[in-house]
Amino acid sequence: MKRNQRRQSTRKTGSFQRSQSRSKEMNSLEKLLVHELKDLYHAEKQLVKALGKLAKAATHEELKSAFEQHLEQTKNQVNRLEQAFEIMGQKASSIECKGIKGIVEEGEEILKEKADPQVLDAALIGAAQKAEHYEIAAYGTACTFAETLGQSQVKDLLGQTLSEEKETDERLTEIAESFVNAESVKGEKVAKGEPMGAEETEGSKAEESAAL
Repeated sequence: MKRNQRRQSTRKTGSFQRSQSRSKEMNSLEKLLVHELKDLYHAEKQLVKALGKLAKAATHEELKSAFEQHLEQTKNQVNRLEQAFEIMGQKASSIECKGIKGIVEEGEEILKEKADPQVLDAALIGAAQKAEHYEIAAYGTACTFAETLGQSQVKDLLGQTLSEEKETDERLTEIAESFVNAESVKGEKVAKGEPMGAEETEGSKAEESAAL
């Protein structure tokens, strides 16, 4: 009984010390910005791995290309964060980004599913956009902190990445709305033996002609 009490006391003490450590790390806006940079640094490194898997799994060439292009952008975004750390006199390091970790894990679950190729592409876009929306919010916040602190160089670096995240999100929306979503519905109807509408039939003929 006493041994269990000592264990519980040790766990509580450890939790309290970690809590105190976190509070000391974020007792100023500058330290909060550094905290955000560490979170983003971990997020981008996770996404470098994840984007490669999404590109490999995508079936539509334009979607595959979009993932591959953003993978290269993400590698540059990691470099920008390292520059931001250096400007602020900090060593580049990371803390676990639980938000992106959860999104990446959801994406990995999608990859395990047995799905129609067109439906899979639609699911991959959804998974990728969840990450983009998280990053847009996170980089927007970090940019505001940097601007408030007068860290113009850091703000510019983060702003470049923020613009890329917004552009990628818009590109994925365009790909989804232009053909991926419609093709996933069409594929579902064909699989069920349901008749397609006139527009869908004409679209299929146009695709076949283009292929020839």
